[in-house]
Amino acid sequence: MIKVLVVKLGATGDVVRTTPLLRRLPGSITWITAAKNLLLLQSLRENLRCFSWEHRELARDCKYDLVINLEDSLEIADYVRALKSKQLFGAYIDDDDTLRYTDDSRRWFDLSLISVYGRERADKLKLQNRLTYQELIFDGLSLQFTGEKYLLPKPIETGLTGDVAIAPEAGPVWPMKNWAHYDKLKRELESTGLKVNVLPVRSSLLEHLCDVRNHRCLVGGDSLPMHMALGSGTKCVTLFTCTSPWEIYDYGIQKKIISPLLEEFFYKRGYDERATTAITLEEVLAATITQLQTQEDLGDSNAGQ
Repeated sequence: MIKVLVVKLGATGDVVRTTPLLRRLPGSITWITAAKNLLLLQSLRENLRCFSWEHRELARDCKYDLVINLEDSLEIADYVRALKSKQLFGAYIDDDDTLRYTDDSRRWFDLSLISVYGRERADKLKLQNRLTYQELIFDGLSLQFTGEKYLLPKPIETGLTGDVAIAPEAGPVWPMKNWAHYDKLKRELESTGLKVNVLPVRSSLLEHLCDVRNHRCLVGGDSLPMHMALGSGTKCVTLFTCTSPWEIYDYGIQKKIISPLLEEFFYKRGYDERATTAITLEEVLAATITQLQTQEDLGDSNAGQ
């Protein structure tokens, strides 16, 4: 049986959007990830085992036909270098202890922090890129991405339900993802009789997943809840203020709203209030209502069949 090792630790949303590979990779798969992501990966398919980075030594028990390293750190590449494998895809350390990446993975890593073109040129290439993350990775692995869906585990029921879920927080790394008008959007939606919930902090990612699934539409930035919505078939409105909208495959259920100042703030991790206010309340409100109406029309159509 073919043995494959995937090394993808985080962020969690990036791990989720990598799971379509599990639908196409053959044989037995080992996945090394961050400990917090284990709940999302375990038992997603047969012949899959998952280890946290802290327990990575457990993955040294065999020789791999293929190692896929999607991380770009020296520590992880050094670990990968010591593994027994026939083929490597992704980042590695060369004989001069320099971090590089394989030629077949260049379509993705040319856009990354370790791009051979340097950070500034890589960001420009990323801005120009119109291929999704899945297309870039699948192509490098000689696979054709045909819309394979995310794999997600069974959620833990929370009882939180409603029409619209709002995910206002995108974390400390990307402060300009935090749109300024979520509170106003909530009030406007509620004034039309809709039930709107701001997603709470949960102790488990499986509870967080349930919160997303229990709503008709999710509104938020390019973040983990967005990936959970895409993976669970939940309509979503996603605001792109500083990251690439084109890397995200919409699965036919996502409305992307792209900031008119995207190019100015593209992949910048500082904070400028203009980035958080460039997308108007009116545009997001209209898009959310349209997503809800589209879902209702689809439901009516299915009921009549």
